[in-house]
Amino acid sequence: MVGMRVHAVPFPPDIGDLTSVTQLFQALGDPTRVLLLLALQQGEQAVSDLVTQLAQPQSTVSRHLGVLRHAQLVQTRRDGTRVLYRLADSHLGDLLIQAFSHAEHRRLGLADHHLTDRLSGGVH
Repeated sequence: MVGMRVHAVPFPPDIGDLTSVTQLFQALGDPTRVLLLLALQQGEQAVSDLVTQLAQPQSTVSRHLGVLRHAQLVQTRRDGTRVLYRLADSHLGDLLIQAFSHAEHRRLGLADHHLTDRLSGGVH
């Protein structure tokens, strides 16, 4: 992935990091929350914009944003009477791209990139 920085993961990982990753995946365990994060990849947005995009009640969107905020996956900024939401960091966007790439590969029965890169001499 262009621009994505890969960090080495020690084994065993730091206990704080392990807890953080577990909480991250728990927060991602709902389709509405994943859709919210995908929408926020486009940039900062107000709750009303997210309600329109997801075609869900404001109370549902706000409840799920609260979970994402508690998990520190989104951040907020007040603009007058509006509260704007954004992704907490670029790693989250990269994670979503990787997750959907994984899902697409499984759905289409595509080979793993590492395997196709080795077979083609590194050209993909």
